[in-house]
Amino acid sequence: MIGLAFLGVGLGAGLAILGAGIGISRIGGQAVEGISRQPEAAGSIQTAMLISAALIEGAALFGLVIIFILGGRITPEILTKFAEKTAVKQVQQVE
Repeated sequence: MIGLAFLGVGLGAGLAILGAGIGISRIGGQAVEGISRQPEAAGSIQTAMLISAALIEGAALFGLVIIFILGGRITPEILTKFAEKTAVKQVQQVE
């Protein structure tokens, strides 16, 4: 059971990084496309691109911090309590 909890933490961290990477790559690609179409607006496009990339990276870092904090709180005792509560709810629903 504890292995699945840590698997969830790993998947959460991977998805946070993957989402940030995809978002920043889209921003970069669209910025290059915009600059190639309108070179005189390069300064404002680059500024907006950097601000957007920083916000995405900040959100990803915030997500990773939360994931690591939750991962550090996973103990066998907590998982046992959770499993007992879930089992009691399932038994009550069957009756």
